[in-house]
Amino acid sequence: MLPPPPPSSAFDLDALLAAWPAGPGALLQVLRAVQARLHHVPDTVVDALARRWGLGHAAIRSVVGFYHFLSSTPRGRYTVYLSDSPTDRMAGSEALLARLCARLGVQPEQTRADGLVSVHRTSCTGLCDQGPAGLVNERPLVRLTPRRIDEIADLIRTATPLDAWPDDFFAVSNPVWRHQQTLSHPISPGAALQRLLASGLEQGRRDLIATLREAGLRGRGGAGFATWQKWLACQQAPGPRAITCNADEGEPGTFKDRLLLMDWAHEVVEGMTLAALTVGATQGFVYLRGEYAFIAPHLQHVLNERRRAGWLGPDIAGSGHGFDIALHLGAGAYVCGEETALIESVEGKRGIPRTRPPFPVDRGYLGLPTVNNNVETFVQVAQIAMHGAAWFRAQGTLQSPGTRLLSVAGDVSRPGLYEVPWGITVADVLAECGADDVQAVLVGGPSGTLIDASQLHRQISFEDLPTGGAFTVFDSRRDLLDIARQYTHFFAHESCGFCTPCRVGCVQLADTADRLVQGHAGPRDVARLQETGRLMQRLSHCGLGQTAAHPLLDVIAHFPDQVQRRLVPDADAFDLAAATVRLPVTLR
Repeated sequence: MLPPPPPSSAFDLDALLAAWPAGPGALLQVLRAVQARLHHVPDTVVDALARRWGLGHAAIRSVVGFYHFLSSTPRGRYTVYLSDSPTDRMAGSEALLARLCARLGVQPEQTRADGLVSVHRTSCTGLCDQGPAGLVNERPLVRLTPRRIDEIADLIRTATPLDAWPDDFFAVSNPVWRHQQTLSHPISPGAALQRLLASGLEQGRRDLIATLREAGLRGRGGAGFATWQKWLACQQAPGPRAITCNADEGEPGTFKDRLLLMDWAHEVVEGMTLAALTVGATQGFVYLRGEYAFIAPHLQHVLNERRRAGWLGPDIAGSGHGFDIALHLGAGAYVCGEETALIESVEGKRGIPRTRPPFPVDRGYLGLPTVNNNVETFVQVAQIAMHGAAWFRAQGTLQSPGTRLLSVAGDVSRPGLYEVPWGITVADVLAECGADDVQAVLVGGPSGTLIDASQLHRQISFEDLPTGGAFTVFDSRRDLLDIARQYTHFFAHESCGFCTPCRVGCVQLADTADRLVQGHAGPRDVARLQETGRLMQRLSHCGLGQTAAHPLLDVIAHFPDQVQRRLVPDADAFDLAAATVRLPVTLR
């Protein structure tokens, strides 16, 4: 039987705090541990932390309230989250949620009276290639079916420990349907570091910056900033310095980093260590999204292996330079994928994006110059260090050299991961993944671009359709306006609330989208929606608000019939087909 949690009065906070350095930087990690043990963060713990660390009660409570996986009120000893992304809904997740709640006698977003279980919706869990999916006490639940839901309900009702559940409930696979360059060249741990150090640390630093410049590697997180420029700027800033790895891939439809973290963790850490040696950083962090907590033990094992081998620690490979990496887990906040919000979260605070400039390379973690790169970027850095710039440039286009990992999901017969050269057409990807009757493709997730069937000739590249890795296909059965509505609610839920254009604009967009889908909106509402979207693009503080209107604006622009047929007439004539499309947004 699963034992009840200890009363908060009996909770040994001292023993927990002994595992973490005192101070606000450890706050989020401590709160995560408290949530896992007590299933909420009680006032007694808030009071104790405030006294011992000298923090304000309001500051601690604001962190608890910011992150989706933390709660000030009790959640169930089994806390179940079912993914609420459009692809999971397309696969029947809403019916499964209702079935699970009925079998357990609990309402969605509530905790059962006996405290046994609570069931919640949550944003994309990074498992949409094997959905419907979810989480239970930080373990992944994949390929959910009505039968599996019934089995889960029975296991919970009998308080069966998770270790006794069938292993296949938690079996996350990483199907790779195409290897092109990156996924065909694993690197032996330490090999790229040895190559950098072969001519001495100072010369190795200069050589790697020059090689990255020649290779033309651009960040794989979505913004596409030149890696060598970021590293050189940090190198030239006064030290000490830090490295952060952005493993917070929260964009709905994206799961490529899951593969790299599970199967290519040595290459990820190798790239981070190369960055540290190049810019002179001594401290690094892997910021792992809370939904990927199940990968944390493997990552910790890899870090320990590399410390024992001398590839991390006080003297890396005899270079005289010390560097180590800490694993930092998020707690459910999409906005922490923005680099300055990520740094705020690593510092133990709410993930509110900072005003830029200064940029992280000048003032990042704890005010130190900081390099922040994506998981895939660090893997490709390590490979470029081993194989050279010409090898990397043999794939891709002039402005988009190399390859791109795509997370392909939706209405396809072969969902999973595809490594493709930059410059490949959307049509070619669709042919490989087995997509028929294509109505639309979402390239780059909801913050990216939705295209219709007339645009399948377009290229996936920084010159045409840039992407952070998501590639979601919708066939003719799908109501694209309703899908855009779901994505808009996602943005409204994930907005940090810092700036008025995003905080207010997301709510207005979601309200209008609801009324459009229900047939309660007219042409004037569509015109106001477009104006709101344009204002948000110009005035929002960060990329979330700047891109939140994309799904709705793209449906209006490319699928006006799906909007027009729902409109109720008003006094103004309105030509939806000639509607103004969104303004371009450039993100650093």
